[in-house]
Amino acid sequence: MKSLDEMPLGSKAKVKQISKNTSVRRRLMDMGVVPGVEIEIKGKAPLGDPIEILLRGYKLTLRKNEAANIIVE
Repeated sequence: MKSLDEMPLGSKAKVKQISKNTSVRRRLMDMGVVPGVEIEIKGKAPLGDPIEILLRGYKLTLRKNEAANIIVE
């Protein structure tokens, strides 16, 4: 298992969990980032922040520190 920010461009993963000690947990879950959902890394900025992901048919852009709270397998 890795955090989402460690995944390479173009890779696919399934969300395993979202860190409980984060203030953005509820916001991520409201946007559809929930355990069991498939995610694909579609783009990264040159320095790795932000990260663009594809989930449930739409693109979502996350900051690197937000993506670090999402554990995937």
